[in-house]
Amino acid sequence: MKEASDAIVIGGGPSGSFTALKLALLGVDVTVCEEHKEIGIPSHCAGHLSIKGLSRLGMYPLPSAVIENTFRGASFYSPSGKRFTVCLDSPVTCAVDRTLFDKHLAEKAQDAGAGYCLDSRVENLIIDKGVVRGVVVRRRDMLEKRNAKIVVDAEGISSRILREAGLPRLNRNMLVNGIEAEVENVKDTHLDTVEVFFGADYAPGFYAWLMPKKDAKAKIGLAAKTGNPKELLQKLMIKHPVASKELRDAKITRVAVHPITLGGPIRKSYSDGFLTVGDAASQVKSTTGGGVVFGMTCGAIAAEVADEAIRRNNFSSDFLSAYQQKCNETLGFDVKMMVRMRRTLDALSDVRLDDLIGLCSKLGLEKTLRNVEDIDFQGRTLLRVLRSPRVLTALGYFFFAYLFANL
Repeated sequence: MKEASDAIVIGGGPSGSFTALKLALLGVDVTVCEEHKEIGIPSHCAGHLSIKGLSRLGMYPLPSAVIENTFRGASFYSPSGKRFTVCLDSPVTCAVDRTLFDKHLAEKAQDAGAGYCLDSRVENLIIDKGVVRGVVVRRRDMLEKRNAKIVVDAEGISSRILREAGLPRLNRNMLVNGIEAEVENVKDTHLDTVEVFFGADYAPGFYAWLMPKKDAKAKIGLAAKTGNPKELLQKLMIKHPVASKELRDAKITRVAVHPITLGGPIRKSYSDGFLTVGDAASQVKSTTGGGVVFGMTCGAIAAEVADEAIRRNNFSSDFLSAYQQKCNETLGFDVKMMVRMRRTLDALSDVRLDDLIGLCSKLGLEKTLRNVEDIDFQGRTLLRVLRSPRVLTALGYFFFAYLFANL
């Protein structure tokens, strides 16, 4: 590992590698410090990504080995088992092998000129007179100092380095505990349809999901504000009125447990000589917990701002504030809408959710939603579908259900 780089990126996940890729393409000398011995391992994410979001980032189509399946439909099940299904004209999401996806991004970054240093845990920041000047890395039980003009933190949800930079922590009241598993011997699923299960008995404060794969395999998971995720997943597989029929005989082949941040981006994501992207900055959709596309989007912005800072030799907090300003311009409206939607969903009882999903089905809302393509920028999508009387009726119920839940 070089003793000095123009930029150091902490973490080789999607946000970190995409930031490094963009920096390298801009001609910046960038090094990625990844604490694990291999990119993409361990995997903590189901890898359900928006095709349009990836295309917008110039990352789609992906290599065929990376894509496990594509989906053009979604079925939403209420706590009692009522179903509302949306079927679109063409695939809008894909399931990716997260290990291969992460490796693909890292390889593209390396091909562009980024350096990678694996098995290299960043222990501390080097801070001189309040300005971040590099990192202290632990490699093979040895501590090494690596200088940089700017450091980009993509460490993930632990936010350990973030705190050292003096930036605000994630909203701990908006964290849920997630579990994601791969299973085999799954029955009676539709290959092109994702299934979503609501209910406090199985996923209190969030939801559970099933993403079919070929050969009777699937990815399943849930997140919850309370309870043991592993116990809740077993309960879903055995007792849920719908999921149990598909999963009762399923065998879990891999499992990962991880927290998910739903509180929206942190208030400040920059300081002198320092930027933060991805889960560390809580750049995650509050409605679904998905953060790959948002993190990569902000990673591209971070690269542009960092490159400009290097060319102007200005790493002050005032100059780097352009990063958060541009992120807010790109994501701000949608993020605010999704945080509000999450809080509204959290306030609804199982009875209200049953009624709401039943109402969506009775209103024929799936016809209005057939043309929805963008599932990342959900605030803007909501504005487009608001022209439909069916959607207005459902939202009216949604509003009054929320109102009465908080009386």
